[in-house]
Amino acid sequence: MAEIIQRDGTWAFDGESVRIVPGRDKGVNLARQSLGELTVPLEALAGISYEPGRKAGRLRLRLRDGSDPLLQATGGKLPDAANPYQLTVQQDRSGVAEYFVDEVRNALLLEQVPGGPCDRYLLPGPSVPLSASAGDGTASFDGERIHLEWNWKTEESKRSSGACSFSVADVHAVEWLPAAGLEDGYLRFVMGRHAAKIPPKYDPYAIELYGFRKDMLMTLVAAAVTARMPHPAAPPEQAATALPSGDGERAGGTEDHDALLRRLRELGELRQSGVLTEDEFTAAKQAVLRRF
Repeated sequence: MAEIIQRDGTWAFDGESVRIVPGRDKGVNLARQSLGELTVPLEALAGISYEPGRKAGRLRLRLRDGSDPLLQATGGKLPDAANPYQLTVQQDRSGVAEYFVDEVRNALLLEQVPGGPCDRYLLPGPSVPLSASAGDGTASFDGERIHLEWNWKTEESKRSSGACSFSVADVHAVEWLPAAGLEDGYLRFVMGRHAAKIPPKYDPYAIELYGFRKDMLMTLVAAAVTARMPHPAAPPEQAATALPSGDGERAGGTEDHDALLRRLRELGELRQSGVLTEDEFTAAKQAVLRRF
């Protein structure tokens, strides 16, 4: 087993998967902390590298296209700080990082893992239920329905229409774009193949993002919804019969209690760290308990 422990997080490889645990240091991006622990199966990997630096180096996992709903939803625009597949490595641990790379590469060669794109998600996406507040509103998702609520920063005509709730089955596409420079970002749910797109500021199916710290939490909502939509590369017959791929759902429709208990623990940690308010924690906890 190969393992590297840093302030940025811990990576461990057991020959079959890479287990990623984000660090709890205040410098670790909020989205990575909220996403929590990840287990990346070997078959989802396209490669790994270590890039040395003057003060610190960086480990990078490269995933196969279409294997991860988070990367699918963010379309290559995820900032390095919010990317869970990168690990900052202190210079005195460079030897450990190089050993870690060798172990993963050898396993990829032995198992002859293809490097091409996937036609199904190999990672489940963020656990649900989840809720994120940023920009001009709050987006919540329980695995089946998306709920958007507005705040005092919302444009009046959009706020006056009230909260918006709709099924993931009604969503044609999920679009996420980070704020950059003077341009605001957004999380948008496209409700039809030919739906007219209006500026996110006025779109009742979009959250406008201003470039603040909590903006990255919207990537988790985008990824969770994307994980429960048909894979874009899936054959038509497979997409038509696809089941949601969340932590709490399996082919037989039964709940995975270990995953639910893990989600309760994560929610408690997010409340203690101040990421979730007491009301947000209570609502999310009740939604989890209803799934037992």
